[in-house]
Amino acid sequence: MMRMLAIGGFLVAVALFVAVEWAARREGSRIPTLGEMCAYVMRYEVGSVPVGRIGVFGFWWWLGWHFLAR
Repeated sequence: MMRMLAIGGFLVAVALFVAVEWAARREGSRIPTLGEMCAYVMRYEVGSVPVGRIGVFGFWWWLGWHFLAR
């Protein structure tokens, strides 16, 4: 039961992601695309330390560690 609930939650999250990305790509939309959001985050720096890039790398590491490592 819990497994089906988790799978359903992930499917809902993916569907929402696709819907927001689709809405962002319409002509005249003010919603940023995923690529634009990633570019904005990756530009963030504190002094000469690329905090945004470290954060994105950390997010991908965490995602891979929790969902891909076995």
